[in-house]
Amino acid sequence: MASNGARKAIFITGGGSGIGRATARHFAAQGWFVGIADVNSAGIDETAALLPVGASSRHVMDVRDRDQWRAALAAFAEQSGGRLDVLFNNAGIGSGGQFIDMAPEEADRLIAINFGGVVNGIYMALPLLKATPGATILNTGSASGFYGVAGLAVYSATKFAVRGLTEALDIEFAKHGIKVRSLMPGFIDTPLLDQVSADSNEPARNRLSASGFEIVPVERVGEAAWAAVHGERVHTPVGKMAKRLSRIARWFPGLIVKQSKKVDGLGAAGGH
Repeated sequence: MASNGARKAIFITGGGSGIGRATARHFAAQGWFVGIADVNSAGIDETAALLPVGASSRHVMDVRDRDQWRAALAAFAEQSGGRLDVLFNNAGIGSGGQFIDMAPEEADRLIAINFGGVVNGIYMALPLLKATPGATILNTGSASGFYGVAGLAVYSATKFAVRGLTEALDIEFAKHGIKVRSLMPGFIDTPLLDQVSADSNEPARNRLSASGFEIVPVERVGEAAWAAVHGERVHTPVGKMAKRLSRIARWFPGLIVKQSKKVDGLGAAGGH
């Protein structure tokens, strides 16, 4: 069992930028030890430089590779005193565009990272989570996991999968004392919004703003991650749009279709 005297610890995939970095900063500010995992070594270093000295460990890894997961978590546990209070499955990519125009290989990559990476992380982290009293799994979903979004079909499908896995495992893992939660962000102010879609020379950020969509500061997602870990809600929508979609997807799905037509073609949206 993890040492009860050790400070609490969180392992964050996709920790080299965006939501992962904001969450690392928020948890470190509360005195937690942070494992920063990412495929981007430079991004890990940049995140670590923003945290207190001695508050983090760095792990260059690809969430699609279970051997890399195993090695990273073993190294993390050596520095965390065997604790894993929170596994934050945040790593993901965003690819948009019409389904008919997306190469099958890109669809495979989206599924393998956005959903397969979450499954891998849970399998590999379970021993540490079970050994840490009150542990939580936190998964990054998306507002596009409430209702399928045109122009984001495969991305949206991966977030539906994350949502379903979260709900099912929160029930299954209760007997092990492990909570399972998700963040469901709308459009977040990260570098993904600077991407230019295939049918436009204008960044998604500009097109979203012109269409009246809210862009949520990334710092708010770090705060939401803290609230999700310490709260009782399975899903935590982040931003006004996500909260609205969570309500109307249940009661007024026809309105979602109208909203989705505005998003169609804007490019990647959601959680990263």
